[in-house]
Order: sequence, then C-alpha cells, then structure tokens
Amino acid sequence: MLLHQALSQCRTLVVEGPDGIGRSGLTDRLTRHGFVIRRSRGHLHHVDPIRPYRELLDSPGRLAVEGGLIHELVYGPLRRGRSRVTWIQAIDFAEAVAERDGALVHVTGAVDDTEAVSAYERAFRTLAEHAPVVTLDAEEVGPPVPGPAPPRAQLRRCTKTLTIGWRQTA
Repeated sequence: MLLHQALSQCRTLVVEGPDGIGRSGLTDRLTRHGFVIRRSRGHLHHVDPIRPYRELLDSPGRLAVEGGLIHELVYGPLRRGRSRVTWIQAIDFAEAVAERDGALVHVTGAVDDTEAVSAYERAFRTLAEHAPVVTLDAEEVGPPVPGPAPPRAQLRRCTKTLTIGWRQTA
C-alpha cells in the first residue's frame, strides 16, 4: 500500500520508526488530511501494555497513533535485554488496527542505529502478515509545515511605548 492510498482508504494509521528519523513532517501531513494525532500518555501498563493503545483505537473518526508498541518491540531488547510487549500482543494490536480500517506506517530514512533499523524491518515484516504496512522514507514527506507567525511578531505592530512606574518628587 502506498501513502496516498492509505490517506484515502484508511481510518487509522500507526506511525512508527527509529528514534531520530523525523516523523513530524508526516504527522503534519496527516493532520492536513483530517487525521487526529494521538500518542499514548505515560509508560506502558505493567500488566497489559497494549491497553492504552486499544483505548486510543476506540476514538471516533480518522486517527493517527504516533509510536509506541513497535518501538518497545525494537528498543526494549536493544536497551534492556527484553521487550515489555510480546509478539502475541503486537500481533493483536496490528489486527485491531486492520479491523479499524487501518495500516501501520513504517517511516524509514538515514539514522545511525543500524541495529534498530534492522529490528524495525523484521518487526514490520512480521506484522505485515496481520495488517497492511506502508513503508515511507521520511525525506519523501519533507519537513514540517511552518505554523502561524509567533505572537511576538504580531505584537510588533504596536509602536507606542508604555511606561509603568512613578516619579519621585522632592
């Protein structure tokens, strides 16, 4: 599946990729296409790590979930020697995304961590058997779109000076 197909056909997108890959351009683009961007708050639940993500999937409308479970599948073993998310849980989550007319978005690009890049490739290859996967190079999306001018620039239009204080008299 290609990104333009996902934007028109999917109600849910889960955006994942290695640390430092630059997903903000993609999340800006998703917002412009009517997706609400959500992130799981806090740490993974110690008993049921996919519960917060299941709750996010219960949200109405077009939803884009940024990072989390696949990140733990990749970085848990690399940083702590094991993942707090099992493959069964990750597969259940991928199937829940597919049931919600969704896809997993694998953001790729230039990063220094080759172990993480390889681990993401393995994870998405496995999860592709349970949900559609869109592979996207971060550079194809481009940088984030600049927002409105900051308030300071808008205030420069005021040219009068306001002095607050008092005058001491003898």
